[in-house]
Amino acid sequence: MTDQVTDALEARCDAVVQGERIDGLEGEIAALKGALLAAQRPALDGVKGGAVDPARANFVDRYLRQGHEAGVELKSFSGATSAAGGFAVPREIDQLIGATLKAISPIRGIANVVRTGTAGYRKLVSAGGIVSGWASETGARAETGTPVFNEIAPPSGELFANPAASQAMLDDAQFDVEAWLASEIAREFAVAEGAAFVNGNGTNKPKGFLTYTTTNEADSVRAFGSLQYLASGAAGAFATNPQDKLVDLVQSLRAPYRQGASFVMNSATLAVIRKMKTTDGAFIWQPGLVGGQPATLLGYPVVEAEDMPDIAANSLSIAFGNFQAGYVIGERSETSILRDPFSNKPFVHFYAVKRIGGAVANSEAIKLMKFAAS
Repeated sequence: MTDQVTDALEARCDAVVQGERIDGLEGEIAALKGALLAAQRPALDGVKGGAVDPARANFVDRYLRQGHEAGVELKSFSGATSAAGGFAVPREIDQLIGATLKAISPIRGIANVVRTGTAGYRKLVSAGGIVSGWASETGARAETGTPVFNEIAPPSGELFANPAASQAMLDDAQFDVEAWLASEIAREFAVAEGAAFVNGNGTNKPKGFLTYTTTNEADSVRAFGSLQYLASGAAGAFATNPQDKLVDLVQSLRAPYRQGASFVMNSATLAVIRKMKTTDGAFIWQPGLVGGQPATLLGYPVVEAEDMPDIAANSLSIAFGNFQAGYVIGERSETSILRDPFSNKPFVHFYAVKRIGGAVANSEAIKLMKFAAS
């Protein structure tokens, strides 16, 4: 009898404990549902949903919109006076500028972009490769030769943009000043740097890959830092069988570099190539079949860069190469912003500066087509 009473009491205790656990689980589920509903609920007009970094919000609402420096965490670029060199934008805004810039700047999208914390960037490139040898398990190992290293120091300069907005626009809570500022800066930067990466002379700006010495010598005998070109066979035009010349251009690039290589040309040159057909009537140019996928030429992506020259006598109108290995862009990690409400009233200017450099890092990874007889 006693055992039956004890078993009954234990069963009731277990039921109570289990009920408390169920109540606790139901409470947790209700809290999770509430959090999900809050995340899915649309924000009120003028209010940005989600967690907002207080430093970022202060930078946008107080400095960009109103020009107040007090109470805002600002990183100065000048040691003498805080406003002289501008202030570093928050990381999120700088990333938005970088993402937009990569999407609309053609060479940046395929080159090797290195972010640095200082103004200068240097890279060592081996010119001869590592020398090796063979030996038996117990045989002596002779000393091998030392590879030759060349230092690459991309010329750089300060790229600036100066977009303007009226104070009325900045006072409007509906106006997304972050997106507008990032878009304006990226658009102006893209135009300037796109021209420099192709044709820049290296004086207070990047050195464009078309400004390097060109020769028709092969990789094994060509001087370091000079680019190889292949002649089209006619001055200012393709010779007969232009498809063969394009195939020769592709095959002039060594196999390791062909993985990840792409064509670079402007839209006028691409218009000529898009009309080329094989002997069976098929176009050698193929459009991208999926959204966001680039068009291909002989199986390689085609990048349109309007700063490439049109087809003319002795022009270098087509480039083919692995720009990830062949061209390096060195940039300082932060973009600085200086708010100027005085120069052009009633407009507020945002003077943005970013230090950018660029140079050919590996001359074997980029080949050019020269529209000449030889």
